[in-house]
Parts: sequence; structure tokens; C-alpha cells
Amino acid sequence: MSAAQTAIPAASPRLLQLGPLPPGLTQLLQTHYQLHPLWLESDRAGFLTSHTGQLAGGVTMSRHGGSADVMACLRGTVLACFGVGFDTIDLAAAVQHGVAVSTTPDVLTDCVADIGFGLILATARQLVAADRFVQTGRWKDGSFALSTRVSGKRLGIVGLGRIGAAVARRASGFDMPVRYHGPKARADAPYVFEADLLALARWADFLVLTCRGGPATHHMISAQVLQALGKKGFLINIARGSVVDELALVQAIAQGTIAGAGLDVLEKEPQVPAGLLGNDRVVVLPHVAATTYETRAAMEKLVFDNLTSFFDTGRILTPPA
Repeated sequence: MSAAQTAIPAASPRLLQLGPLPPGLTQLLQTHYQLHPLWLESDRAGFLTSHTGQLAGGVTMSRHGGSADVMACLRGTVLACFGVGFDTIDLAAAVQHGVAVSTTPDVLTDCVADIGFGLILATARQLVAADRFVQTGRWKDGSFALSTRVSGKRLGIVGLGRIGAAVARRASGFDMPVRYHGPKARADAPYVFEADLLALARWADFLVLTCRGGPATHHMISAQVLQALGKKGFLINIARGSVVDELALVQAIAQGTIAGAGLDVLEKEPQVPAGLLGNDRVVVLPHVAATTYETRAAMEKLVFDNLTSFFDTGRILTPPA
């Protein structure tokens, strides 16, 4: 137990911590709460059963989620999630057991959109490969290969939510026409809605994924979609790794079915399929879209503020949406 933990009065609310948290968030929470690390329990199921109704709430991350047995243990309390994704959280069980679930939307939108557009530039203009060309001393032996222009190209967005809309706004600075696909058209969107994902893929030069994860979008980007995107098309994923059929993507890269891919998320992080490594047409980032000093601090504060609001008023500030 750390010094910060021992300084907390015994009467402080006790929170179930479902998995490791960012250090800054851990330190912030420890100023007001006692944290119990569930992942260190040898008998996780037994602990949850024996502590039902005995905890003030819980805290998690999108990657740790929140299962039905956790919701049963936390009945009538709160589960605050660090992250905007909630496909790993059993919301039906939360409703059943009266658990208020919060996430951290909006505060990460701009940084994730920045990475999305950064991946567009990195893949099309071969920025990473060009850097390696210089770093490894090959420039003195000749010029770097030609790359693909970004300005004026067609941008297809799958999932025009907060992040998708932010990517679209950035595209206006590059004179890119935008179309989008989703469950339904948005009345407030100034872009063309495409109900057929294959049609959007055929139209787009860049297909950017900003949709939710979960069963409804699992492997939405299939071999057929990649075939439709075509030899001059680029796939950019800043959504969830589960949205892409990675076996199909590996084959598409190997066979030259698409021009390239820029990925910040993978299906089984941190495992990366071998076919996506060592290829200049692929840029893979270690899920860093929201990991800036500014966004991390804002997300940590929003987790804390959601807990404070729940304990003060019985209501959270930012439910899943």
C-alpha cells in the first residue's frame, strides 16, 4: 500500500478498480477514494459475490470493460470509465442492476481526429517510410519514390459521430469532398450520406473508420469492402480493432488489393499480425490517438467529476452516447 493510500481516511468511499489505470488518474482518485484492485484477486468471482452491495462504486477503462458479474456486485452504484468506448461494458446488466455508467466523450475528440488525419498523410505521402529512407542512409544513393497526393481526394467516413465529424472538418482544409456511412443519415450533416458501405468504399480514396465497436460493427470491413476500396484506396482505422477483419486486411496488403493502411487500433492489442509489420504501405501506431498530455488530463478530470457528481447528486455527467 502506497503512502497516498494510507493517508486516506478509512471512511472514504471504496471503489472497485477493474484494471490498471493511468498513473495520473490513480493518484487523483487516491486523494478521495480507496481503490481495490480486482485484477489482483486470486478468486475474482468469489470476491465479487462476497462484496455485493459493499462497495461505493467502481472505476475502469474501455479496455477493461465491465461485465455482468461486476454490475451485480456494484448494484445501485456507479461505474466510471476512462475512455469513450463502451462496447466492452455490459450496459444491459448495468440497467438491470441500477448501475450508472459514465464515459469520457468530447475531451478526446480533437486529438483522435488529429491522429486520423495524420495517418491519412502518413500513409499516402509515405512519411514514415521516407523518414526511414533518410535515417538508414539511403538518400545518398538516390531519390525517394513518388507518393500519393492528399488534397482534393475523396474522403469516406464510417460513423459520423463526434470524431468522424471532426475528421470531416479537417478535410475541408484539404479541399476533400466527404461522404459518410452509418445506421442512418444525420439531419445536421452537410455531407452526402451513403447507405451502402460498398458504394462508399468504391467512391472513396480514403476510408476512415470512426464508428463504435461491438457486435453491430464486428468485421464490418471485410474482404469485399477492401476489394471495393481498391488498389488506389487507403484504409484508416481510429475506431476499434474489431471493426476490421484483420486476416482480410493482411491479404489485401499482401496482394495489393488496397494502396495501404493506417491503423491506431488492432483487434488483439498489443499483438500485431505479422503481415502488417515491415511493410512501407502500412503505418501502425500503438493506440496513441488520445494519449496527449492535454487530453489525458481532461479525461482523468472527467472520470473524477463523474464520480463526484454521482456521490453528490446521484447523477453522472456523461453517460454512454
